[in-house]
Amino acid sequence: MQASHPSVAVPEPDWLRWEQQRTGQIPPGLASWLHDNGSLTRRVQTACGPGFQVRLLHQGWGSPLYSEGKLLKMRRGEIAVIREVRLLCGEQPWVFARTLIPIHSLRGRARRLTRLGERPLGEVLFSHPGLRRGAIEIARLLPRHRLFGAAVAGLGEVPTQLWGRRTLFYYAGKPLLVNEIFLPGLPWAELDHGQ
Repeated sequence: MQASHPSVAVPEPDWLRWEQQRTGQIPPGLASWLHDNGSLTRRVQTACGPGFQVRLLHQGWGSPLYSEGKLLKMRRGEIAVIREVRLLCGEQPWVFARTLIPIHSLRGRARRLTRLGERPLGEVLFSHPGLRRGAIEIARLLPRHRLFGAAVAGLGEVPTQLWGRRTLFYYAGKPLLVNEIFLPGLPWAELDHGQ
């Protein structure tokens, strides 16, 4: 991936904290997935069972979207390792995840996060005793948003909207940003009600 300059001109959704959201817009069964403070990887693994897998779509140097760079306190022109994966149940994509690790975070133990391959990031993050987690931000993504296009690339049927969340983590004291976009294949309504 070639680095490009972050730009305010790239359409982005409105990322808001849970208490700022109009929760009436969020599909009821999906709300618990968006607001869950635990490991999404673990929740998807539990819901899926032995068919769970991580598919690495891309990993390389790139520039953050404007709001990503701002949240990570990156200087203009600074680059990050960008890792994009899908969490699947069998061959059904359930979640698209985009992680950004700024170049200044790739020191010490945090460098190992660039060598995960198809190992789940959540497995590594949530097993680290010093992990700190910032507030979860939630957004409704529409086709005009860049993350929407990345999330649905290669999917057969494209929905009219998606919901996602993002969280700033501190691993070994170094910041990284994880975006998690819920795909139409995730049977969240059935899973939320334990069916």
